[in-house]
Amino acid sequence: MDFRPCIDIHNGKVKQIVGGSLADKNNSAEENFVSEYDAGFYARLYKSRGLKGGHIIILNAVGTEFYNADRSQAFSALSAYDGGLQVGGGITAENAADYLNAGASHVIVTSYVFKNGEINYDNLANISKKVGKNRLVIDLSCRKRNGEYYVVTDRWQKFTEARLCEETLDMFSSYCDEFLIHAVDVEGKAKGIEENLAEMLGKWNKITVTYAGGIGSFADLDTLKRLGRGNLNFTVGSALDIFGGAMEFEKTASYH
Repeated sequence: MDFRPCIDIHNGKVKQIVGGSLADKNNSAEENFVSEYDAGFYARLYKSRGLKGGHIIILNAVGTEFYNADRSQAFSALSAYDGGLQVGGGITAENAADYLNAGASHVIVTSYVFKNGEINYDNLANISKKVGKNRLVIDLSCRKRNGEYYVVTDRWQKFTEARLCEETLDMFSSYCDEFLIHAVDVEGKAKGIEENLAEMLGKWNKITVTYAGGIGSFADLDTLKRLGRGNLNFTVGSALDIFGGAMEFEKTASYH
């Protein structure tokens, strides 16, 4: 159970936002924290602590006003920590090599595969073949509907018919090296994890899974460790003191 740190970039700045609040209109989001430091600063911090496998997420959509500023920040972080970080946000089969060649260990695929409530299996197969299974992370962010978790698309607003279960995880794992799974309903709120989701993911345990969403205390980490059987990596955003929260970064970095 390892800590996977994050660098979320929105409107050209490192931020922490409330999950589900992101909108392309007016490049808006409900902000928990806006950093005075750039992405390279956080990359160097994570490198100095030997934290590997963290993720950079470009939050502005391709073609929007701040997308190029986000990309510039992402590339500065990759340059600062060659081979230590993953990157997601606007990744396609056509541009993935740009990030890998710039130092990303993996690319994280979202909208290229999951869009308009649908799963594009042709794009999934294409990017997995082009990038290589061992350098691809699939973002299976999910929300609860009728008591079960479903993969969501389009800024986490549209439900797919893909129920997050062992069969779904088995199928997607044939294309990738890792999963990044945001529990969207609690993302950015730091008020506790999605316990049923953590328990299901911990039982599955076939490839590396990083859980994100709701962690606001070390008690939450203890719960995640217990329910996930120690099999889940984790990320903490808004709750960290480096992002304006109360959880000590140094203590979090050493939590196993």
